Amino acid sequence: MLPDRAAILAYLTILSGSAGRLVISLVYFLIVANTLTLGEFGLFATASATGLILSRMLAFGFVSPVYRVATVKPRLLGAYLAGFAGLALVSLPAIGLAAAILYGLLFADRLAILPFTLLLVAEILCWRLVEVVAIVNNGVRRFRQAALLVIIGSSLRTLAALIFASFGDRSLEMWVWSYLGATLATLVVALTFFLPPLRLRFVPRLYPRRMADAVYASAAEIMFYTQAELDKLLMLALAGERIAGLYAIAMRVIDLTAMPVRSFNQMLVQKIMADRGLAGGPGRLALVELGIAAISIGGLLAVILALQPFPGLLGRNVSEAAYLFWPMLLVPAFRNLVEYHAELLYARERTGSRIALLCAITALKAALLAWVMLRFPADDAWAPWLNLVFGLVYVLSAAVTYRLLAQAPAAVTASRRAP
Repeated sequence: MLPDRAAILAYLTILSGSAGRLVISLVYFLIVANTLTLGEFGLFATASATGLILSRMLAFGFVSPVYRVATVKPRLLGAYLAGFAGLALVSLPAIGLAAAILYGLLFADRLAILPFTLLLVAEILCWRLVEVVAIVNNGVRRFRQAALLVIIGSSLRTLAALIFASFGDRSLEMWVWSYLGATLATLVVALTFFLPPLRLRFVPRLYPRRMADAVYASAAEIMFYTQAELDKLLMLALAGERIAGLYAIAMRVIDLTAMPVRSFNQMLVQKIMADRGLAGGPGRLALVELGIAAISIGGLLAVILALQPFPGLLGRNVSEAAYLFWPMLLVPAFRNLVEYHAELLYARERTGSRIALLCAITALKAALLAWVMLRFPADDAWAPWLNLVFGLVYVLSAAVTYRLLAQAPAAVTASRRAP
């Protein structure tokens, strides 16, 4: 039941990348959050969240078959990456249409079309491809290279933020150009130095049988990131740019607590995929959840304690948002556990069930958050209620996930007995 030495070393390698990225990302976040105004940061965060969601439409989710092939049949990786590239081009019109609809609904009166488009290009055509290279490296167990690539990407963004902060023009439009330049540079580095040696070859007969998995995975990823980022979009729609900026800062700090959890999730997914199952009974599962919750809350608590003697430690705008940290203390645990549940279902290939669960979670979160913001609109009134919102979302996620996992062994056994 205990991890072997190789698994521990692999986890520490991934974690080292997360730790390096954590430090660099913190510096990057502090520079950007304190250089832009709160309203501008709110717009940047929500537009980036929109790009993050839409990036999951790229290649109609074919990154999922690419990852599975990299993990279990790396000799086919060149063929699957060629298929990914072709499908990525075909998916661009659908992404453009979705982007135009979202811009009209949320950003038309708040953000010019050019910076919005540039942000989407950075997230969808640049950073998503960097993620694909990192995913491929992790799939073939080149964890060190994947960790280094992530650190380089975060470092280039931080360098761009430093240059931007030194400009006389510190507008959102100028920052968007800097952000795009750093992300594009990261993509060039990824494709030049980090793509594993392979020969791209287009093999059409391989792709149709994987498209169902890809489309399901894409829908699941879109729903996952929609439920994860929906709160930022609702804050912008219901409370305006300034509250959206304060909330985005608070959630960015909370998101930093998820990095060690995501390293664990990545190793767990690979183990479940290799073993065709999840070892351990309810006690072990409960212990894992307690560990994730403790690490998540502990990370935010460390930030709170650091700010007690030094309120301005993280900058002016972050200090303005710091009043949200105590009231939202349980949010990191609930948020990271929902992400953990989604990874469990992905590893067990319960894609359809994962999509249905994420749809239910998204609807529940949207309804609860809208009720909270309309019922308690004051700056200091809505924050404590977010613990209830994320707590109820967690209860739904846990109940459905573990019920599905309990049914999985029987389903696997039946499929193996089938002729």
